Amino acid sequence: MAVFNLKVNKKNVQVDVDPSTPMLWVLRDHLDLVGTKYGCGIAQCGACTIHLDGFAVRSCITFVDSVGDKEITTIEGLSENGDHPVQEAWMEHDVPQCGYCQAGQIMNAAAFLKSNPHPGDEEIETAMNGNICRCGTYTRIKAAIKTAANS
Repeated sequence: MAVFNLKVNKKNVQVDVDPSTPMLWVLRDHLDLVGTKYGCGIAQCGACTIHLDGFAVRSCITFVDSVGDKEITTIEGLSENGDHPVQEAWMEHDVPQCGYCQAGQIMNAAAFLKSNPHPGDEEIETAMNGNICRCGTYTRIKAAIKTAANS
């Protein structure tokens, strides 16, 4: 075990965990931030996507000892009131069905739009390709990203 000082959703927190603990489990089990979901555990589905210094990463394979002083943002910290443009567009387009993958989808889309604020269809499809939605709401996801890009 080791003590790690982390900055999560703009708050300084301290956790005492094994250095090889994935951030997914630090967030869920030690910090009670359960919006980040476990999907596959091998970085293939995107349900566990969080931001490290604004970049989308898969928290299931990001170990706590690799985070250092990077700022961690989870779906709970994306906006105070759920009013991030991507979150609002998600609601406008009625994207979620089961909702399980949505936090990861939103986090990936938000990071993507930060680096590419006016993407075309192909760019959206490429950027979102690694996030799986078992309900198949891909058409609504793309529409929501376009709406968020124009807001």
